[in-house]
Amino acid sequence: MANGGGGGGGSSGGGGGGGGGSSLRMSSNIHANHLSLDASSSSSSSSSSSSSSSSSSSSSSVHEPKMDALIIPVTMEVPCDSRGQRMWWAFLASSMVTFFGGLFIILLWRTLKYLWTVCCHCGGKTKEAQKINNGSSQADGTLKPVDEKEEAVAAEVGWMTSVKDWAGVMISAQTLTGRVLVVLVFALSIGALVIYFIDSSNPIESCQNFYKDFTLQIDMAFNVFFLLYFGLRFIAANDKLWFWLEVNSVVDFFTVPPVFVSVYLNRSWLGLRFLRALRLIQFSEILQFLNILKTSNSIKLVNLLSIFISTWLTAAGFIHLVENSGDPWENFQNNQALTYWECVYLLMVTMSTVGYGDVYAKTTLGRLFMVFFILGGLAMFASYVPEIIELIGNRKKYGGSYSAVSGRKHIVVCGHITLESVSNFLKDFLHKDRDDVNVEIVFLHNISPNLELEALFKRHFTQVEFYQGSVLNPHDLARVKIESADACLILANKYCADPDAEDASNIMRVISIKNYHPKIRIITQMLQYHNKAHLLNIPSWNWKEGDDAICLAELKLGFIAQSCLAQGLSTMLANLFSMRSFIKIEEDTWQKYYLEGVSNEMYTEYLSSAFVGLSFPTVCELCFVKLKLLMIAIEYKSANRESRSRKRILINPGNHLKIQEGTLGFFIASDAKEVKRAFFYCKACHDDITDPKRIKKCGCKRLIYSKMSIYKRMRRACCFDCGRSERDCSCMSGRVRGNMDTLERTFPLSSVSVNDCSTSFRAFEDEPPSTLSPKKKQRNGGMRNSPSSSPKLMRHDPLLIPGNDQIDNMDSNVKKYDSTGMFHWCAPKEIEKVILTRSEAAMTVLSGHVVVCIFGDVSSALIGLRNLVMPLRASNFHYHELKHIVFVGSIEYLKREWETLHNFPKVSILPGTPLSRADLRAVNINLCDMCVILSANQNNIDDTSLQDKECILASLNIKSMQFDDSIGVLQANSQGFTPPGMDRSSPDNSPVHGMLRQPSITTGVNIPIITELVNDTNVQFLDQDDDDDPDTELYLTQPFACGTAFAVSVLDSLMSATYFNDNILTLIRTLVTGGATPELEALIAEENALRGGYSTPQTLANRDRCRVAQLALLDGPFADLGDGGCYGDLFCKALKTYNMLCFGIYRLRDAHLSTPSQCTKRYVITNPPYEFELVPTDLIFCLMQFDHNAGQSRASLSHSSHSSQSSSKKSSSVHSIPSTANRPNRPKSRESRDKQKKEMVYR
Repeated sequence: MANGGGGGGGSSGGGGGGGGGSSLRMSSNIHANHLSLDASSSSSSSSSSSSSSSSSSSSSSVHEPKMDALIIPVTMEVPCDSRGQRMWWAFLASSMVTFFGGLFIILLWRTLKYLWTVCCHCGGKTKEAQKINNGSSQADGTLKPVDEKEEAVAAEVGWMTSVKDWAGVMISAQTLTGRVLVVLVFALSIGALVIYFIDSSNPIESCQNFYKDFTLQIDMAFNVFFLLYFGLRFIAANDKLWFWLEVNSVVDFFTVPPVFVSVYLNRSWLGLRFLRALRLIQFSEILQFLNILKTSNSIKLVNLLSIFISTWLTAAGFIHLVENSGDPWENFQNNQALTYWECVYLLMVTMSTVGYGDVYAKTTLGRLFMVFFILGGLAMFASYVPEIIELIGNRKKYGGSYSAVSGRKHIVVCGHITLESVSNFLKDFLHKDRDDVNVEIVFLHNISPNLELEALFKRHFTQVEFYQGSVLNPHDLARVKIESADACLILANKYCADPDAEDASNIMRVISIKNYHPKIRIITQMLQYHNKAHLLNIPSWNWKEGDDAICLAELKLGFIAQSCLAQGLSTMLANLFSMRSFIKIEEDTWQKYYLEGVSNEMYTEYLSSAFVGLSFPTVCELCFVKLKLLMIAIEYKSANRESRSRKRILINPGNHLKIQEGTLGFFIASDAKEVKRAFFYCKACHDDITDPKRIKKCGCKRLIYSKMSIYKRMRRACCFDCGRSERDCSCMSGRVRGNMDTLERTFPLSSVSVNDCSTSFRAFEDEPPSTLSPKKKQRNGGMRNSPSSSPKLMRHDPLLIPGNDQIDNMDSNVKKYDSTGMFHWCAPKEIEKVILTRSEAAMTVLSGHVVVCIFGDVSSALIGLRNLVMPLRASNFHYHELKHIVFVGSIEYLKREWETLHNFPKVSILPGTPLSRADLRAVNINLCDMCVILSANQNNIDDTSLQDKECILASLNIKSMQFDDSIGVLQANSQGFTPPGMDRSSPDNSPVHGMLRQPSITTGVNIPIITELVNDTNVQFLDQDDDDDPDTELYLTQPFACGTAFAVSVLDSLMSATYFNDNILTLIRTLVTGGATPELEALIAEENALRGGYSTPQTLANRDRCRVAQLALLDGPFADLGDGGCYGDLFCKALKTYNMLCFGIYRLRDAHLSTPSQCTKRYVITNPPYEFELVPTDLIFCLMQFDHNAGQSRASLSHSSHSSQSSSKKSSSVHSIPSTANRPNRPKSRESRDKQKKEMVYR
């Protein structure tokens, strides 16, 4: 008894092993009743009597170990076998009989079916032969009962098919019932596995009372359900043999029958119940049925985990069984006591090849199993575990969902997400000059960021989050909470090889986002202008609700076109909507003044009520002088009911417009805090303040207006109309005073505003007859200056201005403008009519024109030259003021662009190459007003320095050219040839007249050039004499400051500017496009061409808008201020006298030096202060009004008047400023003035 089992010691271990410990100790440990002594003695006596050849001592010694081997633990009141015999074979036999019996029946059925089919086939052939031999009459009689049998078989097959289909639907998970059933089976399988885990702490085989054992009852119920489900699966199976051999079927064979045997024998055997762990393999399928797993990575991860865990647990269950039972051929004597979880541990250290040796298999069955398992387990561990770790490691880093913070907005940025695009965006969006930016930026991209981009996100972790996904996936849009986002910004790849494909991608992103949430505001970048029209096809796209498309080609070419009219303007505008920090330089260099202007940006703010009723020039002057702010435009809302909802932005509208309450102004200032002065300004509190920093919010207006009587408020509103002081104002009549009681009852103090009082006051005032003469009315812009006129925004009627009824002597039946009246228009022309040969161009004396050097071929992407031509053909220019445009480039490329250019006048083409000096000399490039160098070639080169090689070579080629001052030769050829598209009847087109407008240029360095660059760093190659560092930012380089280089990257700042204020984009577009409107864009999207229209009062009124020009100080009415005067005096004089709004200076680079310099380069100074000193060579950027009389005066000129003094190159100083005969004499002598003229380089 002492040696009764190798694993003896514990009651459970010994009892489970069947040979460990004595029977008395085992029975006492499980609280069982001992077998009676009588039964024991009788059993031993009968045993000794039956064995006559053995003695009693030997009999007892032999019998005792057998009793130890046979006794099993028993529970109270269980009618277990009194001999304690093991019954494990009964449980195993039930499974084996079920499996092999069913397999035998299936094979037997198939065999019989096959034999029956063969026999029937042979019988069918015999009957067929008999039918042929017996004839047709006999066949008819014998075929009838066969048909009845076939119908019966068909009916039977139909019934079986219905049952089979029903069973298939029940288990297929295609219906709600099927999904519920599949999920329930899986859940019950896991429940059965949990019961196994609980029972594994008991002996392998023990007597159990079914009626008192709760776990056995639950397990019985589960297995009854499994049996029914097995029947459904069997019925639905097409191939019964393969179904019988499936893993799930084998699990049922070895788990369901033993439960019924245990009820019958009143005992339990753990056996093969661990096979229920194989059901875990279906875990991923169940999660897919429940719509929990949706991505391939998640499905793959769950599959790997379920296979690994189920194999692990199943193998541990087998080791637990054989190690606790022992080997049968060793009479179960070599068992060991191992818990199930110790077996789980053993299998893990075995699979991982660690093998500590603290737990190991002792039985032969266990060791044999481990030999085979270690091969498969090691392979599975080595392949599954790294893949699982990789999936887990990569899945969670940028997954998850955005959690919105209460009180904080967020935007979603997607599209082209790279280190360059993100850094440029964040630098501008989070600039310190903006107000407190309480916006969180959520980036969404389908590629995880690299290390540099990840570091950038970490530096801005308080305001930036990144999520990996695609906006084309609604699930990812839900993750970033797109429905609650303030806006969605889409970045484009400006350097892509196929711009159309990039635009198509962004359009699809817009469609996906709008489809998910139609109300979301979207700001997207577009590369090509013609693709912008596709956005209008999206039903939920609404520019009135803030949706904007920033077309880079449109704005880039628009900026360049404006530089053709006022060189350097592209640099100034680019700096205005970009957030730049102030860099202070103590040295007196050109960089000092340039950087002071760079720190200015564009802002908007509502005007104070103190400005209500004042004209725009008055408010503009007050803001500049007193508030140190430059106001250039206002938002205008029409008083007409039809267009009341439409808001327009008016740039320098002139003195005929009065400011109303709540007017939005556009300002140029260094930061947003300065612009608040326009909103806080109060005449009562701030009138005597000289320091603008002291202008802050005051509470006097609220107090005054609350205590002021209606009479006072009406009187003040009245004074805004008549322009007189309160003492001199006589607008308040006695009739109104008599109706004060009525007004007090109608308008309580708490709800009356100034405009309400003003309106109500006019209701009680009789409209007096106007005392102004018609001439005075016309001088006042057609607005009736009477007390009854409202202080609302009023546009003067341009048709009332003298001479406007005969603008350009137009015939209403001739189409000279497009249908909107915004651009000059002509009938479509064939490209052959505008092509010049080199000899024809050389015979033509071109001057004051624009030369466009374009690189492109048949395969190049279209850049949209229409966007370059349209601003140069704006209708606020008179026809004779239009600069002739000559394209030099490949005719194959220009033919592709010509469809969008054939409706514009004064356009010619010289087929050639911009690298040919002969072609450049033929178009008189030394006499042009501007040379534009563009490239349509998409250079797919890894070295970014080579992307702009063509433009750089063309620019350096022009600068190295030398020219002769051959005016006599030009005069001799002046009558030789008129180029196609040029009207010689216009005085500006006279070659001699043009020659006098253009000073002679002998070197290409002095030719005004603007070069488009793709890569910012290539700007260092444009100027050979500058000392710019290659790492210097673009806006700090000399070519950009001088306006001779432009890169599309500067337009990135428009994304942030448009988000914070969508009016900024409208203002920029109005300035650079020449007047493009949403209606015009819709028309171009419809027809892809401008449509001509007849001249009507409405279309002609659209010409009355301001334009950008440059004003020379060397001569003219402002020459006295140019000789050491202050910029502020020039600003006020130009505004009061000519309604011209100055906003910058274009100064010679070395103008600050005391010694004369031969350098003709100029740089831009934006919004200089009032006391800024002027020099005579300065050119002033200004917004000038449309001159209605210029067309008549120019049309009346003859060819003989080409030598007139009015033929200055600066059209702004010619057509908008009257004769200077009456201006005061200047102290400068004529000789010094002529000397400065020679030094000055005219545009």
